[in-house]
This record gives sequence, structure tokens and C-alpha cells, in this order.
Amino acid sequence: MFNKVDGPVRLADRVAAMLTEEIESGRLTAGDKLPTEVELVKQLGVSRTVIREAVSRLRNAGLVEPRQGRGVFVLPRRTRPLDLEGDTESPGTLAKVLQIVEVRRAMEAEAAHLAATRARPADIVRMRAALAAIDTAVAAGGDGTDEDLAFHRSIAESTGNPVLVSTVHYLGEVSRGGIRVTRANEARRDDFFEAVRHEHQAILTAIESADPKAARTAARRHMKHAATRLQKADPEFWDEAEALDVDVDLDLDAGA
Repeated sequence: MFNKVDGPVRLADRVAAMLTEEIESGRLTAGDKLPTEVELVKQLGVSRTVIREAVSRLRNAGLVEPRQGRGVFVLPRRTRPLDLEGDTESPGTLAKVLQIVEVRRAMEAEAAHLAATRARPADIVRMRAALAAIDTAVAAGGDGTDEDLAFHRSIAESTGNPVLVSTVHYLGEVSRGGIRVTRANEARRDDFFEAVRHEHQAILTAIESADPKAARTAARRHMKHAATRLQKADPEFWDEAEALDVDVDLDLDAGA
């Protein structure tokens, strides 16, 4: 059904748009179960990864809900949450990733500022452990995306502000594809990788020192430099970025 010349990210965009239209048109209504993953693969002629990513986008948009052992169900209409992935740009394009970095710069800077004024010793321990986990993941051959997200979440959690924690968590989850692209770019060059390590450490050091101004500056600088590193990536990198698979854990096969 779809042109397989398109990479997985673009295919996921198209499948997500098709399913969204089914829901918004009323052909699928609240309480209806989506076809299983196997059925969608057969109907649309795309991979399981593409289906999972497309449904993940619907979940993040508040349109569907996975239910353990039962499948994925359409949710009642409600005010839709902010969709940071959007439907005009795929997460694997320079423009979209830079937009995500801009949003993160504002959010992460304020979280670091508050963390420097509120973090307790136990919070600092968690942040140190989260930072060390990034190196461990990369040394084991991973890209460190989950660990990177965990480090930034640990900063937000130390603020004691549940609204900020939820926002940072949501921002990280819906922009996971863009963060993965950012990490992939940084892994291509040793100088990029080391720069990221030093930037993360500078944020943690400022929080440990209870220096909110320095923490905010370090977090803002980290995001600014992330954007610069992305802009330095060659065109071949962006061709590869659009082919990155994003694996999510959805119970699509329930009832198959």
C-alpha cells in the first residue's frame, strides 16, 4: 500500500496520519480496538517497527491507549495534548530536531536552575548514577538515549515540582526520535562525544555546588552546542537518520 522507498520514519508518519484520519472521521470511535499489529502489517505492507512507531505517535497524541493483554483502543475525544512530533516534519530531519532542541533548551535550563536550589544529597546521588549509566550504555554498544533521558529526568525530579517532572518526562518521550538522532550524531565523532560528557558534567557540578545561575547557563549551553553539532552533520548523516528505527513496547498483538 505504501511506497517502500520511504524510510521507516516517513512510513510511520504516513501510517499515523492514516489511522488518525480514521479516528477523527468517526470511522473508528471511542472504545473501538485497532487491528492487531499482524493485521496492520498485512493490510498496509509495512514492517512491525513502522506500525509500532505509528501507534506510539497516536498514543502520545492521546488518541489511543494500549491495554495489557487486550490490544490498543481508541480513547474518547478530549482536548489533545501538545504534539511535539507534529505531522509535517519527521523526527529525522534537521529542522524538526532543531525545533525540539529549542524547546528542550528552555525547559532543561529552568529545571537545572531549580535543581541547584532544591536538590538533596539523595538527588545528587541519583544524578551521578544516571550520568554514569550513559557511559556504561555507550561502552556496551548502545546509543545512550534512554540513559540520557533518565539523567535529565533525574534533574527535574530533584526540583520537587511534579508539573515540571511530568512535562520533562512527556517532552522526552514524544521527542525520543529526535534525541536518538542527536545521540547518533554525537557518537560519530570522538570530540562530539567528549563534549557532551563535559557538558553533562558541568550541569551536575553546578547543581552539586548549589549554583543556580551556573546550572542554568550550563544547561542552556549544552542545548545550544547540541544544535551546533547537528548543524555540522553532513548530508549523509541525515539520510541515515531518517532510517533510524524507534522500537516501542505496545501490546498490539493482543487478541490476534
